Amino acid sequence: MNRFVLDARLEKDSELVTVLGLCQLRLLKDGRWPWLMLVPQRADKTEIFELTPLDQTMLTFETNLVAEALKTVTKARKINVGVLGNIVSQLHVHIVARQEGDPNWPGPIWGYGSATPWADDSKQNFLTNLNEALAS
Repeated sequence: MNRFVLDARLEKDSELVTVLGLCQLRLLKDGRWPWLMLVPQRADKTEIFELTPLDQTMLTFETNLVAEALKTVTKARKINVGVLGNIVSQLHVHIVARQEGDPNWPGPIWGYGSATPWADDSKQNFLTNLNEALAS
């Protein structure tokens, strides 16, 4: 059986926030949007249907948990959830808070402009609030 290894591009573009039951919860290194990613810790999976039924249930639960916490923290108008994998095939779920007036609203975030690093204080404040929301 193969061991789970995080794709190098996902590792480069994000940082670990915490490990949930199934997934790594990661923060994208782009401060333009509150942008999180769940990566199921299962080797060689590229599609949700490749997961066991129990893992599919856990992924749905963790996606909803993170999306709700993100909406609570950001008061976002819309939470976008996407599973693309056209460039990085390793299964991962994007969860992004969107607001009117954010960069490229209401268009997609993928491929828009260049990533802007998080300011240290705003990133730390966001992560503190996110972890509190996840725990409640």
